[in-house]
Amino acid sequence: MTADGWAARTRSRAALANGPRAAVLTEPVVLAGRVATSRVVFGPHETNLCNRRSLSPKSVAYYERRARGGAGIVVTEYASVGPDDWPYERAPLATECVTGWRDSAAACHAHGTLLLAGLSHNGSQGSTAYSRSILYAPSRVPDPGSRELPSEMQPADIATVVSGFAEAAALAAGAGVDGVELDAGATGLLRQFHSGLTNERTDTFGTDRLRFTREVIAGVRAAIGSDRILALRLSCDELAPWAGITPESAAEDAAALADSIDLLTVVRGGALHLAAYRPDAHMPPGFNRDLSRTIRSRVAGRVPIVLQGSMIDAESAQQALDDGVADLVEMTRAQIADPDLVRKVRSGHRPRPCVLCNQACLVRDVRNPLVGCIGNPDAGHEMDRPPVPQEQSGAALVVGGGAAGLEAARVLAERGHPVTLRERSNRLGGMARAAAVGESRTMLARLTDWLANECHSLGVRIELDAEVGADDIDAARRAGETVIVATGSRDAPTRYRVDPPVRLLTAPMVLVGAQLPAGPVLLDDPIGGPIAVALAEWLAARGHEVAIATGDRLVGSQLAMTGDLVGANHRLQRAGVARHLGVVIRSAGADGTMLEDVFTGEQFGVACATLVDCGHRVPDDALWRARPETVRIGDCVAPRTLAEAIREGRAAALATRPASTATATSVGGLEV
Repeated sequence: MTADGWAARTRSRAALANGPRAAVLTEPVVLAGRVATSRVVFGPHETNLCNRRSLSPKSVAYYERRARGGAGIVVTEYASVGPDDWPYERAPLATECVTGWRDSAAACHAHGTLLLAGLSHNGSQGSTAYSRSILYAPSRVPDPGSRELPSEMQPADIATVVSGFAEAAALAAGAGVDGVELDAGATGLLRQFHSGLTNERTDTFGTDRLRFTREVIAGVRAAIGSDRILALRLSCDELAPWAGITPESAAEDAAALADSIDLLTVVRGGALHLAAYRPDAHMPPGFNRDLSRTIRSRVAGRVPIVLQGSMIDAESAQQALDDGVADLVEMTRAQIADPDLVRKVRSGHRPRPCVLCNQACLVRDVRNPLVGCIGNPDAGHEMDRPPVPQEQSGAALVVGGGAAGLEAARVLAERGHPVTLRERSNRLGGMARAAAVGESRTMLARLTDWLANECHSLGVRIELDAEVGADDIDAARRAGETVIVATGSRDAPTRYRVDPPVRLLTAPMVLVGAQLPAGPVLLDDPIGGPIAVALAEWLAARGHEVAIATGDRLVGSQLAMTGDLVGANHRLQRAGVARHLGVVIRSAGADGTMLEDVFTGEQFGVACATLVDCGHRVPDDALWRARPETVRIGDCVAPRTLAEAIREGRAAALATRPASTATATSVGGLEV
């Protein structure tokens, strides 16, 4: 929506004669006497930015950047309220977060943003790997993820945790935060007491499952007072109706707690369905709308409701407010992708889209990666210095219109350079655009389309069907132009022999429309990433008989890092896709495609009319090799993911001296 559109919407609401004026996403809201500059929330999430267990200067810069971009409320990463709770290596601990909370509050307050300190205890969903302590839980029920058996909490243990929440809240209040958010969400001990799946107690903490939460809330309220916000993140559907929390039971719980809190964020998920809390694009955006509406109708205006659930689009967020679904909207991943989301909506600019891939922002794994975003290389690296500019400061030629080339052209144009982008095919977007097919993958096109639209609006001269040779590079360099080569990748040589009647194709060939002969399709997936899974689903949906061969013991092994491993295998099973596990392909021909077990060496044949190679590609670097003095980026260096392509495109552009100081750091008042 344009700036004029938002202004018109605001004026029309102000003119309504009947009923109160409807809430506007980008306008202020008052909570516990404190004013947030917008109704957009940046929610708590793992970042791995901590120094051991304390919020670091990187954490502060991360939160400040979202505040500067217009977030009304920032909730810090959940801090454990006791040292026995150490759920992941760089998880914050409340007693070590005072300095980080104080610095974050000061940084956010400078932009009018409220800061809430996230407080949690993970209970049986924690880890003993770092604390070397036991796990505590309401009852002796093993966690479905870790399979570890927790210790049933005794009254003294419960009292310790209640005190831990209150003491942590007091520390946060002393650090100057505007309030706290308590975790009764998908991983919280508070939720574990609410649920019949994990609370089998026969004492009053079992017969009254809200007692523990009420005691925590009472202790926290006493610690922070009535002039600070006490927020609660509440799982309202564990997706296990036989014993877990249901929307109906959660509505009763919310009503019972409403008068004791100032803000309620409605979420779903639990130990059995942890991935449901923050799923990838296989779950449509706004999936908690009905759940939020149910809870909001039950509390009847007694506490403001925050809608959470893949809310990545400002118009959808505003529609939720218009429809009475919620009073505020949490847009966490959207603001990781573009920290200026609120400011851009206010000014009519298009925010950089989040594509719900979870490939860089879901960081709770053994690698300890820093939080990031495939489309925004600055996310999690707000304190990094840009590359040292080169001497060139005039026009620029970018060769290749894939993601890397588009990002380079976009940033160069924002910095004032006249830019020409030449793409040898008839469309922009490269491999990322070609791969945007099938369930969940179509959203990838939003990112490449945004890059292309930004280039157009910034005046980049785009030439399609334009082959560039070494002589063209020489001419550009003689004219003083900066040249960046982003020519992408090409098919790799086949790793095995394929003879007729089997037809060999690559994944990109299928994605761009190659015709498949009748008969079974076998996908060779040596990577274990999303491409083969998405292609298998896409082909099966079109009536093909599909199978996947992989050297792993399960299909899509790399999808564990995005939370889609279990879901992907379930979908393939439902689609009827056959899976050949722990095998490599040796040959294909008239006798079928021969597979070899990687453990036993046994070979066997499977029927196959089309064999699709979903393996690694190789750099298309012939142009760069002809002129190696040019800068090359993206897949023509080494074919990898969209994240690396965009990161290298931006770095190459930033390493070029701005064309003028006036346009070097901002466009329309927004940072590059």
